[in-house]
Amino acid sequence: MTELGFELAENQLIELFKRFKELADRKKEVFDDDIIARVQVEAGQADADTIQLKRLRVICGTDGPQEAELTLTIEGVEKSIDATGDGPVDAAFNAVKMLYPHGARLQLYQVHAVTEGTDAQATVSVRVEEDGRIATGSSADTDTVVASVKAYISALNRLIVRREKVAPGGDNKEINYKEKH
Repeated sequence: MTELGFELAENQLIELFKRFKELADRKKEVFDDDIIARVQVEAGQADADTIQLKRLRVICGTDGPQEAELTLTIEGVEKSIDATGDGPVDAAFNAVKMLYPHGARLQLYQVHAVTEGTDAQATVSVRVEEDGRIATGSSADTDTVVASVKAYISALNRLIVRREKVAPGGDNKEINYKEKH
């Protein structure tokens, strides 16, 4: 990691090594760019996130509706749902919104391959906007749909943090998730 320009604490290095082993199990060859993408994503994530991805399964193809079976942990409570959409990413995003209702609008969705090949790691960036607040999220995974959902959840978690701060215009008019439901 030092050769790649990163100074990590021992606990960060241990966690990154776990992620590296998971990635190495899925890919034939792991490149420096894969490791750098993973470090950058991990640096932006917190263990105390309100929303966490537990399980995702998508069904897609030329026949039938695109479907996502999703399980999230929201404030420590596990919730599951099935949703449909125009494609696997749309279905998965719809499922997230059904489990964690919000008014955020998707402003940007970008996918980039970190390396070459069919087992390339995809880096996904998402930007959402709600009531003048903008939040971004990113994630990397060999599965583009998984990376997409993780990036979307990351953006929502950042939006939740921004909701807790003073609202634009100076007055705090936010209601937290528990009070809404």
